[in-house]
Amino acid sequence: MWRELLPVGREPRSGGYRRYAWSDADAECRAWFREQAEARGLAYEVDRNGNQWAWLGDPSEGDAVVTGSHLDSVPDGGAFDGPLGVVSSFAALDELRARESAPRRPVGIVNFGDEEGARFGLACVGSRLTAGQLSPEAARELRDADGVSLPEAMERAGYDPAAIGPDPERLARIGAFVELHVEQGRALDLSGDPVGIASAIWPHGRWRFDFRGEANHAGTTRLDDRRDPMLTYATTVLAARKKARLAGALATFGKVAVEPNGVNAIPSLVRGWLDSRAADEETLAAVVEEIERAATERGSRDGVDVTVTRESFTPVVEFEHALRDHVAKLLGPPVPVLPTGAGHDAGILSASVPTAMLFVRNPTGVSHSPAEAAAEDDCLAGVTALADVLEGLACP
Repeated sequence: MWRELLPVGREPRSGGYRRYAWSDADAECRAWFREQAEARGLAYEVDRNGNQWAWLGDPSEGDAVVTGSHLDSVPDGGAFDGPLGVVSSFAALDELRARESAPRRPVGIVNFGDEEGARFGLACVGSRLTAGQLSPEAARELRDADGVSLPEAMERAGYDPAAIGPDPERLARIGAFVELHVEQGRALDLSGDPVGIASAIWPHGRWRFDFRGEANHAGTTRLDDRRDPMLTYATTVLAARKKARLAGALATFGKVAVEPNGVNAIPSLVRGWLDSRAADEETLAAVVEEIERAATERGSRDGVDVTVTRESFTPVVEFEHALRDHVAKLLGPPVPVLPTGAGHDAGILSASVPTAMLFVRNPTGVSHSPAEAAAEDDCLAGVTALADVLEGLACP
């Protein structure tokens, strides 16, 4: 399974992946998912929001145990973020069958669409729509860098976007959702454990900073006469690092757009996107407020107008203790329990469904990069752990 997925959407220059939602690479990943489901005799379906499902047993019976993750990627992302969870889900189901375990509850595997938000700028679109955390109206307004709307992209990929929206009936049939994911940090590497359990997801969000100045000639305009938004933006990037470090939080300007984007032109507009995360919502709000204040103060000195728009926000997710503790008991001690700063579909679903997460060790801690990695033995340990959990939940 892993070898089949490896070439899909891979960029030869970077070695990373560009599996954007509703793209050709995404279509290949979706075709792969369907093939895996049908090869195992699982019932295959696509829900109203484009999420793919594979079922062992009849999901209409309710109280289903579901696992899975996503197959899309960030720009030039790694091979493990998302796909490891989907591949491991099919492998764990194979392991259950090898053990001759007979599930008494329906077992499902899901591939949530557009988890990374690389194309339309909003993460977890598929699960947000399903859970009612993104309205159909707002989803229809999402557009990529080329101006293509989400409904247009879905139609081009052969899907009908007319029915997108909340799916409470589907969620009501799920008794537990367990997502396996490569760890996006080094906690397990430092502790020496191949597998861990998630305790919580830090609150996080994305903010767009618009710095508006005045376009002018780079070779003839005196420095004192400039209204250069790039200067304000650069200072804000440095301020974000400082404010986050002082608060024990995280803040990253990872995307920037410049107009008119000429080498010999002073920009008229610099637009930067801030990703910020913290252990609690109060700290996160304070950090973003400090960054915005620093941007505004510098902008007033540079003659640059600054506006800030919050594009997304996910509050802290504390995974249900009962399910988390049950998973820990199924795996046995000593399995570490650790928080994460990364967002996941499991975090979105946690408001509607009991959810838990397993992490597989990442020896370098690098993620969202071609250098993302996990050892084969650790991946197999993750499959065994997931199979143990599914068996304990679905085959008691």
